[in-house]
Amino acid sequence: MAEQSLPLVDEDASIPERPTAGQGISRRALLGTAGATGLVLGAAGGAAGYAAAPAAATPLTSVGSHEVMFHGKHQPGITDGLQARGHLVAFDLAAGAGRKEAAALLRRWSRTAQRLMAGEAPASGDTDVARDAGPSALTLTFGFGHSFFARTGLEKQRPVALDPLPDFSSDQLDKARSNGDLWVQIGADDALVAFHALRAVQKDAGSAAKVRWQMNGFNRTPGATAHPMTARNLMGQVDGTRNPKPGESDFDQRVFVPESGTPAWMANGSYAVVRRIRMLLDDWEKLSLRAQEAVIGRRKANGAPLTGGTETTPMDLEKTDAEGTLVVPVNAHARITRPDQNGGAAILRRPFSYHDGIDADGTPDAGLLFVCWQADPLRGFVPLQRKLDRGDALSQYIRHESSGLFAVPGGAAQGEYVGQALLEG
Repeated sequence: MAEQSLPLVDEDASIPERPTAGQGISRRALLGTAGATGLVLGAAGGAAGYAAAPAAATPLTSVGSHEVMFHGKHQPGITDGLQARGHLVAFDLAAGAGRKEAAALLRRWSRTAQRLMAGEAPASGDTDVARDAGPSALTLTFGFGHSFFARTGLEKQRPVALDPLPDFSSDQLDKARSNGDLWVQIGADDALVAFHALRAVQKDAGSAAKVRWQMNGFNRTPGATAHPMTARNLMGQVDGTRNPKPGESDFDQRVFVPESGTPAWMANGSYAVVRRIRMLLDDWEKLSLRAQEAVIGRRKANGAPLTGGTETTPMDLEKTDAEGTLVVPVNAHARITRPDQNGGAAILRRPFSYHDGIDADGTPDAGLLFVCWQADPLRGFVPLQRKLDRGDALSQYIRHESSGLFAVPGGAAQGEYVGQALLEG
């Protein structure tokens, strides 16, 4: 959502909501048959989350039965559909902690993530917060920040793609809520399941790492609409129309580091840019509907381009009105964020909305926890953000308040933990 700072409703927008499926079942039955009844979101499952054709509404009681697999080629939480609740948390290694302690921590986190994502309790010290609930599409995703490598003596293994992001004119970043040695993304379709995972991750950190910052987000709950559809953000805009989709010929090339890429430990991994983008909702909501649509370049009601058609109709960037004025303004967010307007730069956006209360003057502290994925941020996020920084109409209605860049290695194989190739290589 931060366009001038970052795509918010961009043409490279966010992932549509995931359709729910299956009937509600008891936790006991679920845990005994998750492999058969749960929805395994891999390549096929991820693609299903993008289904454009309307489907029959599914009972909300089925939400808890969805299971995402922990082990796989890629980490979970990247191509999976949007989840109703999310937590983003960064940790710094404790004084004196190094590579050995980091390896032990990632081993604990991976073991806990595998159990929780299967709808099971952690190995020890369970809080019972998620008792009675199923997996609820829980995902945990782990990454390393730039500072992690110096702390662990692994500077030679630090990817060039992890170099700090450049400064942008629209940034008003809080350093205390930016970056970090380690990053964890948690998502689920039930708030208690998500919180349970957050608490387990924090407890597992023990004396090895301490929380640097933590943020809470949400999306619409799967099943809340009559059929699966692209999500809306807190500005009320359909947000995610042109997100890259699994199955497209260049999807993996844009999003994941190839198996032959460098460094070798990042094979099948991705880079996550994380930005807390406040929406200046009071100013935005003073605009007329027509003015809001001109800022975005799309109809608010259905996400269709101003040039006509439906949400998925290609935008006619050259179309003019009777006076010869471009129908889609030259600084419209949807125009600026199109890959064909940015040398092909594209990102996979998978954000959460957030609301952290109301300031003393009545201003809502709300907006977007922007998370985008790419094989290389220097070819994805950076050129797009620079373009937005030069004149996106949306920029005056948003403010980038924190930022982070993390290297997210590929998924863990059976019997392995996330980051093992780096920490034991």
